Amino acid sequence: MEAACTWALLLLLLLLLAALALSGTRAPRHLPPGPAPLPLLGNLLQLRPGALYSGLLRLSQKYGPVFTVHLGPRRRVVVLVGHEAVQEALGGQAEEFNGRGRLTTLDGTFQGHGVFFSNGERWKQLRRFTTLSLRDLGMGKREGEVLIQAEVGHLLEALRDTQGQPFDPSLLLAQATSNMTCSLVFGRRFPYEDEEFQGAVQAAKGILLEICSPWGQTYEMFSHLLQKLPGAGGLSQLLSHVGTLAGFATRQVQQCQAHPNPSGPARDVVEAFLRKMAQEGGDPVTELTTENMLMTIIYLLFAGTMTVSTTARFVLLLLLKYPQVYERVQEELARELGTGQLPSLGDRGRLPYTDAVLHEAQRLLALVPMGIPRALTRTTSFRGYTLPQGTEVFPLLGSVLHDPKAFEQPEKFNPDRFLDADGKFQKQEAFLPFSLGKRACLGEGLARAQLFLLVTAVLQTFSLDSPFPPCALSLQPAVSGLFNVPPAFQLQVRPR
Repeated sequence: MEAACTWALLLLLLLLLAALALSGTRAPRHLPPGPAPLPLLGNLLQLRPGALYSGLLRLSQKYGPVFTVHLGPRRRVVVLVGHEAVQEALGGQAEEFNGRGRLTTLDGTFQGHGVFFSNGERWKQLRRFTTLSLRDLGMGKREGEVLIQAEVGHLLEALRDTQGQPFDPSLLLAQATSNMTCSLVFGRRFPYEDEEFQGAVQAAKGILLEICSPWGQTYEMFSHLLQKLPGAGGLSQLLSHVGTLAGFATRQVQQCQAHPNPSGPARDVVEAFLRKMAQEGGDPVTELTTENMLMTIIYLLFAGTMTVSTTARFVLLLLLKYPQVYERVQEELARELGTGQLPSLGDRGRLPYTDAVLHEAQRLLALVPMGIPRALTRTTSFRGYTLPQGTEVFPLLGSVLHDPKAFEQPEKFNPDRFLDADGKFQKQEAFLPFSLGKRACLGEGLARAQLFLLVTAVLQTFSLDSPFPPCALSLQPAVSGLFNVPPAFQLQVRPR
């Protein structure tokens, strides 16, 4: 009897402790509603690692377009779903939602340095300098278009070498877009057969896949526990890829330092950084430092390698999947440009259907469905809630691009939604693949130019085919996490 009472008391004590822990992890009343978190687990029962985005969408059906979740026991996040909520926050209150949230798989490497991961004054200085440097080097100008077209020429030659045989276009497309970035950042391009360059491109791909993997998503939720495990909590493969890319970037910086250009305009981003660092070396508050330069370059190299190439690959897959769309694009190119003339950015207005296809592909893919985490720069009132300074925010860009209030039948591939009644291209307010506000992708203009010039040149030069019928081609992402990665497929190209 005494033993039974002792066990009952112990059980009661455990239940009380659990209740106290549970109440201690609930969101304060001033935050948006959401599922109650469990001790140690947070909202693990509602959010399965490997399917984090779809889990957040399910929760929005119950709690609305603004709600709170707990990724593990210590990470509280406010989630924004749909065009109206994201637009209101990132557009209407841009200054308040301007901070960078956590990306725990990479935070340990970057530690708040570089233009992507930084905040406050550091971020302002780096963004201003990086943006101006890219513009000075031709981004948004004719010089930038010439640079892109030159690399497209190398890509077309590599595609000719496939001689109509089936191949996976992933590597060639990634090498082409990476070289466009290398030309801006390092002032040089690399032969596609260069082994070191291939290793850097494959490392960028590896980083993307590791971040999006179920383990990467689990780490986002339980990093405070997993980072204490041997081998960096299971991130050894990711860190190896980051090391490869960082090593490549470091060697290129050293090459630039070994061949300075003291006069005339800077030839590349690295040279612009080095000059500015020399000028501001005595300024105690400057953020133009070697560490910030290297971290910025690694980010530019990763983003410049994977984002446009992944989208271009999805465009080609869609054209194979939907032959009627492919035929309309080819007809427009033939009608407006004839044969033997590669498109320029000035031709975009003459190719409204082609432009619509590119926009619809970006919308349907939703390359960064969860958006990049934001953080509140100061305590903010939003939709009747009080969000404390530092609160993390997930603006789900996929929910904007697939918002049924903005796009009828959003899961359907329909380029005509970007055309008006006269067949002219029309913008859509909810088309936000590059996000919104000052934290929007700083290379948006460059990415849009790359995608248009690359895809139209391939279509103008080659006929596309696949060894498999359209019905056998899947559009479902091979990996879905922070990024949506299209499935691999085989492509055949033959000169037109």
